[in-house]
Amino acid sequence: MLTTADNPFYSPEEYLQIEEHSPIKHKYLDGRLYAMVGSTQDHNLVVLNLAFALRRHLRGTGCRVLTSDVKVRVEQRNRFFYPDIAVSCDERDWATPLYLRFPRLIVEVLSDSTEAFDRGARFQDYQTIDTLSEYVLVSSKQPQVECFRRDAEALWVLQSYGLEVYEIGALNFSGTFEELYEDVAFLP
Repeated sequence: MLTTADNPFYSPEEYLQIEEHSPIKHKYLDGRLYAMVGSTQDHNLVVLNLAFALRRHLRGTGCRVLTSDVKVRVEQRNRFFYPDIAVSCDERDWATPLYLRFPRLIVEVLSDSTEAFDRGARFQDYQTIDTLSEYVLVSSKQPQVECFRRDAEALWVLQSYGLEVYEIGALNFSGTFEELYEDVAFLP
C-alpha cells in the first residue's frame, strides 16, 4: 500500500499521474493505492491464449481486446482495477487511453491470492458498470470457465463450463478448452 501520514488518500487524477510513471502497478480503492503482485506462467498463458482468441474473433468489429496493463475505472465505487482481459466496443473509451470506463466484457484468471476478491468485492464493484454484459472467471488450476451474464432483467446468471467448449455470449464467441489451456501444465 502506498500511503503516508501526510497524504493518506489520492484523488483519481493523482492516482493516474502516479501510475503513469510508477515502475509497479497499483489498484485504486477509495483513494488508497495497493501494489499488485505478479502472476504464474500458467496464469499468463491462459490470459494470452484467451486474449489472442478474442482478438482474432473481434478483428474488424471496432471492439478492442486489452490485457492487464490497461485499467478499468469503476466510477460509482471510486475504484481502478487491472483486469486480466477487458473488451470494449464503446468509442467513448478511445478518449481515455490509460483506462476503460465502458467495457462489455471483463475476464479474471483466478489465483490463490485473488480468487475470493475476484468472486466477491471485485465482482460487486464491476456490476455497477452499466455497459458490462459479462464477467468471466477462468481457472488456471483446472479446466473450468464460469461466465456471469447480465440478463434482460439486469440479474447476473451463472453458466459454468468444464468440458470441451465454453461460450462468451456478450461477444458471440465460443472457444475450446484445448486452445484456452494450450501449454498450461496443471499441477496435481
